[in-house]
Amino acid sequence: MIDQVTLCNILLALFMTYAVILTYKTLVEKDLIKAIIYSAGQAIAYTLALVLLAAPDLVLAYVAVGVGMYTALFLFIVSRTEKEEYETLEEALKYYSRNKR
Repeated sequence: MIDQVTLCNILLALFMTYAVILTYKTLVEKDLIKAIIYSAGQAIAYTLALVLLAAPDLVLAYVAVGVGMYTALFLFIVSRTEKEEYETLEEALKYYSRNKR
C-alpha cells in the first residue's frame, strides 16, 4: 500500500521546486536587479523549506545572510555599476559609445 503523503512533504517539494526554478532564472537573467530579486526569492524558498525541516538555527542564519545581507550587499554593488550584463566587449563598447554624448 502507498504511504500517505503529508502536507509537510508536499510543501517541502513545492518550496524546493520553486527554489530550483528561481535559481535557474537567476542564472539566465541579463538584468542584474531582477537576478538579485530572483536570488532573494530563492533564499526565501530555501528558508521556508528549512522551517518545514524544523531547523530553527539554520533558518535564523539563512534569513540573516541569504535574504538580508546578501541581497542588500549586491543591490549596493549593482547601484555602483551598470544595470545590465554584456555578453561581449563589443556590446559594452557599443553601449558606451552611444551613451557617451
